[in-house]
Amino acid sequence: MSLGVNTNVNAAISILALQQNELDMSRAMQRLSTGKRINSAQDDAAGLAVASRMSAQINGLNQAIQNAQQAVSMVEVAEGATVEISSMLLRMRELAVASQNGTNTTNDRNAMVTEFQQLQTEMERIADNTQYNGQNILDHNISQQTVASSAVSADDDEISLTAHGYTAGQKVTYHANGGTALAGLTDGTTYFVLRTDADTFQLATTSGGSAIDLTGAGNDDQYFSSDVVAFQVGANASQMITIAFGEFETDQTTGVFGGAIDSSTIGVSTVESAAAAMAIIDTAIAGVDSQRAGFGSSLNRLNMAIANLSDAKLNAEASRSRVLDTDYAAETAELARTQIIAQAGIAMLSQANAQPQNVLALLQA
Repeated sequence: MSLGVNTNVNAAISILALQQNELDMSRAMQRLSTGKRINSAQDDAAGLAVASRMSAQINGLNQAIQNAQQAVSMVEVAEGATVEISSMLLRMRELAVASQNGTNTTNDRNAMVTEFQQLQTEMERIADNTQYNGQNILDHNISQQTVASSAVSADDDEISLTAHGYTAGQKVTYHANGGTALAGLTDGTTYFVLRTDADTFQLATTSGGSAIDLTGAGNDDQYFSSDVVAFQVGANASQMITIAFGEFETDQTTGVFGGAIDSSTIGVSTVESAAAAMAIIDTAIAGVDSQRAGFGSSLNRLNMAIANLSDAKLNAEASRSRVLDTDYAAETAELARTQIIAQAGIAMLSQANAQPQNVLALLQA
């Protein structure tokens, strides 16, 4: 091997090796300090894309779990109110039975009437004031969906509303909201849905009746209200659970009670009225029991959805960890390797830089 001074090849090789080793050492130190194998796209572009998609899925699952938990809380509030309503209906039936007894005096019946009416008033108050997050949830107006005038097709008597969530036979109330009412509908009136598909529906005045002839478009602020609420319980679009909260207004003939049970409809002031009230109250009790059963099944479904979402989130986090996270054993060994090589490289560079001194020694000989 020739000995020169203009180009120190060995020193140049040592410097290149040290520079590459420095990059390897920096990468190992970064991975150990951040806990991530992929800190930028240059580390693993494909892996970064996979990890990013998994992060989006995990974030969606986290929010879906929160949504489902809020839905559970909302249903529990409604179910708690129906427990009290059920108790009051049972007491009202008890009063109706007692009122029919021939031993009662006029004063006795008057006392029963007073209590009976107080129970009716309290049920109406519960229906009007049971709220979750500032929303009344038992008066049929919990869910509101705005329908622009351009969404009304007079030719087909259809209303377009993307992912409306309505089902055939469901009741909805039309609100002109201070503007021109949709021709064919009356402001504040309840109608029945004739579902055509997921994004369009027709309306009828009775359940399963003929579609109403829509001859106008209304205004852009009009909306429909209903007792059905859709909860997003998945990380992706359209993963919804819908729950009907029912209508508990005591003066409504088509609500949960199966007929009006307000003070203007039923009473216990006479034997005859008490007997008639019993039949109406029995229907109301059956309706409330059915609604409570619906709440119970919805709670079970939501809790199972939360458990499933939690499992899916755990699996997604484990998958992302395998792609994204640092293997500390491997990176610690890599850091030790690069540190040893760095020390050896510095020593070799020192040796390479000493080679020109050998030429000087020859010249001095």
